[in-house]
Amino acid sequence: MTVIKYAVVAIVASVIGYFVRKIFAEATIRSAEEEAARIIQDGEREAESLKREALVEAREEIHKSRSEMEREARERRNELQQFERRLTQKEEALDRRGDAMERREETLQRKFREVEQREIEIDELLQEHRKELERLSQLTTEEARELLLKQVEDEVRHETAMLIREIESQAKEEADKKARDIISLAIQRTAADHVAESTVSVVSLPNDDMKGRIIGREGRNIRALETLTGIDLIIDDTPEAVILSGFDPVRREVARIALERLIADGRIHPARIEEMVEKARREVDAVIRDAGEQATLDADVHGLHPEIVKLLGRLKFRTSYGQNVLQHSIEVAHLAGIMASELRVDARLAKRAGLLHDLGKAVDHEIEGTHVEIGIDLLRKYNESEDVIHAMACHHGDYEPQSVEAVLVMAADSISAARPGARRETLESYIKRLQKLEDISSSFKGVEKSYAIQAGREVRIIVKPDRIDDAAAVQLSRDIVKKIEAELEYPGQIKVTVIRETRAVEYAK
Repeated sequence: MTVIKYAVVAIVASVIGYFVRKIFAEATIRSAEEEAARIIQDGEREAESLKREALVEAREEIHKSRSEMEREARERRNELQQFERRLTQKEEALDRRGDAMERREETLQRKFREVEQREIEIDELLQEHRKELERLSQLTTEEARELLLKQVEDEVRHETAMLIREIESQAKEEADKKARDIISLAIQRTAADHVAESTVSVVSLPNDDMKGRIIGREGRNIRALETLTGIDLIIDDTPEAVILSGFDPVRREVARIALERLIADGRIHPARIEEMVEKARREVDAVIRDAGEQATLDADVHGLHPEIVKLLGRLKFRTSYGQNVLQHSIEVAHLAGIMASELRVDARLAKRAGLLHDLGKAVDHEIEGTHVEIGIDLLRKYNESEDVIHAMACHHGDYEPQSVEAVLVMAADSISAARPGARRETLESYIKRLQKLEDISSSFKGVEKSYAIQAGREVRIIVKPDRIDDAAAVQLSRDIVKKIEAELEYPGQIKVTVIRETRAVEYAK
């Protein structure tokens, strides 16, 4: 019985559990169905909202595209209308031009007919006048022509004779002038053996112990000497020698004389150095004055201003490529004077200009500018004649010579400088220097051509105007100057000229 009770209870429990599970499952399913219905409704509402937004955006895009197309259509319509108006105007202009051409052609034809009629009338008048002239002169046309030709022939022969005489006179004058120029050119190409002097700035010492005495305690002697003379003393490992370095040749000579006197005297201290420098300066001033006066006597040039004589004396201590400038100036004066005498021009003027042609080199280390421009300023300052100044100024081709004397000074200067041994620079190194100068100038962008002229004293650069404007041309000249100073060794100074040319060309049709 107990078993049966347990079985009945189990069955009842199973039935109750089944119904409980069924009720719970149905509740769960209903809840899920409700949630699913709610989600579906939310999705439908969201889809409807998105659909409406998409429709609105599509309508806006369609409206924008339509507006853009209408605007482009209006622009094209306006362009077509303008094009049609231009075509209409051109057609009207062509019609007017055609009408004008037709009227002009009619006018020309009418004038042509009038000209033909006038020619006929003129021919008739000429026939009548000819007959009247024959009647009055009692000569036929052929006889009158022969008489007229004879008279004209006599007049032409007389005028021809006068013209020939005038041409012969002018030819003689031109031939004389041309002969002088040819002779001057031939002399300019001449060279003769000559060796010019050269100066050095090295002081020999009796022994190397003297170097320590020159330097002095803590360098006071060498500082005093450098301060008083303005020259640098180079004391290195060179045995028994001291090198003097400085741009001013006169100061360098003062320092050399003072140092030699100090070495010979043996007493080297600042007070003694000051005394010796002052004596050397007075001695050099006297040497300069004597050298200038002797140069004027040697060149047979008189009446120079005392300051010019002093400047000439300073050239005694000036060299150019190893050639003593004072001796070179005296030689140029002699050559120019001899050639002027042979050509029967003013020999005194040629000598004077030849002696003074390098005067600017006496102070070119102190004054900015070329020695030619400095020389012109000095000669004008001391009231030299314009003929002498012109002849001096033309010796390097900076100015166009306007007199035979100027050409002779130029020729004499070239002869003196070109003689074998006169200058250290060889032709090969000279050509290389000019080539290097042109290569440096051509290395910059925008440069079309470059020319080294006046023996390398000037370089002219032609730039492309479409690539270099006026401001860039100024900057280009400065850049070229800096590169020349950094890469090239040259005497004196080099003038850099940048040329920018703009041409506007049109054709009249």
